[in-house]
Amino acid sequence: MEISLKPVSDENWYDCAQLKVKQEQLNVFPFPVVFWIAESKYVEELELRGVYWNDDLVGFIVFCTKPDENGNFWIPALMIDEKHQGKGFGKAGLKKMIEEMRMMQCKKIMIGHRPNNEVAGELYESLGFKKVSDELVDGEIIRLLEIP
Repeated sequence: MEISLKPVSDENWYDCAQLKVKQEQLNVFPFPVVFWIAESKYVEELELRGVYWNDDLVGFIVFCTKPDENGNFWIPALMIDEKHQGKGFGKAGLKKMIEEMRMMQCKKIMIGHRPNNEVAGELYESLGFKKVSDELVDGEIIRLLEIP
């Protein structure tokens, strides 16, 4: 499986905006991709990547290029389009994102998910993200990946 991450640009932003989750997943991924595209125009540290399988756009990732006050870099959003879920693209895309962030000298990566999104929790755990606390933050379970 050849997965790549490409910056969201003039050439692909509209295609990214067409990505969507399944109707029953709207409670775990409530913001459409177009929200993240708009926010990235006003929040300097947000960067966006399309997740591609060969030449096909299959998903979308949002990440921060600057750490928070505790030195944590965040991945605020990861989504795979409804037509491409269950094929390993989320895991492959997240692995690529972790490698990209490693090259940026990130040592701690944080990601969150809704408590009822067990698939996301299992995915993040499989890649080494550990639950930070049992308390929810903005309705999400927060996980941390420490990179040596």
